Amino acid sequence: MKNILTVLCIFTSLFAFSQTKSVKKIPVKKVAKTPIQKGTSVNKSNPDLVVINKDLPVLIPKKKGDQFGYVNQNGKFIIQPEYHIAVFFYEDCNLLNSPNEKIRKFGTKDYATVEKNMISYRIDHTGKRVYQFKESDFGKCKFEEYKQQLFQAYILNGFYGIIEKSKFVNAADYRQFQIYPQYQYLFILEGDDVANPMIVASNNDKFGIIDVNNKIIVPFEYANIKRNFSWKLGKMFEVTKDGSNYYYIDANNKTY
Repeated sequence: MKNILTVLCIFTSLFAFSQTKSVKKIPVKKVAKTPIQKGTSVNKSNPDLVVINKDLPVLIPKKKGDQFGYVNQNGKFIIQPEYHIAVFFYEDCNLLNSPNEKIRKFGTKDYATVEKNMISYRIDHTGKRVYQFKESDFGKCKFEEYKQQLFQAYILNGFYGIIEKSKFVNAADYRQFQIYPQYQYLFILEGDDVANPMIVASNNDKFGIIDVNNKIIVPFEYANIKRNFSWKLGKMFEVTKDGSNYYYIDANNKTY
């Protein structure tokens, strides 16, 4: 009986000790949540990655001279300009589906593609080059089902308007136009929300952005707005006022 009591005492002590160790881990979890609650940084180790607009990337490509780097949402260079090409941090489907499993992580949206001296790399948020592209690492992209556009541009008497394809029948009936033809040019940008796309428009030889309700999102003050994937990838527009120097703005017409 004495031996049995001894064993029970030892077991009870071990159990109590193990519970004490578990309790000590709780404050660590609370500390980890602190940066998220403040909403000022996406990375505790890099306070420069501030989040002012949650819809925008934390790092935005920006050209200085002839080279590209990345600025944060305050416009401060976090990755210094040294690249001929720099794109948004976004998925690379070729790497995501690489036959080399160790490479696949570099295809996630945590990395961006840049090019220097005709060599392409993936970099992380600190600017470190973590991967150099090799064709042998490329896998086959698995594309999502294409989202059919609801709207399309329509030209009438030399002017551009917008129609909803499934409803439009008679061009003689102005009520069938989503936007009656009145612009020099219109282009519907690729995006995730096909019911509310952003539209590059030209009026009086200036470019701006409108929506399908003909509301002006970005004023008509630009010499050109690129018809690329910057809206889909970064919720931004690539614009120029002089026809040569391009930069990014957001939907509030703020410059970065």
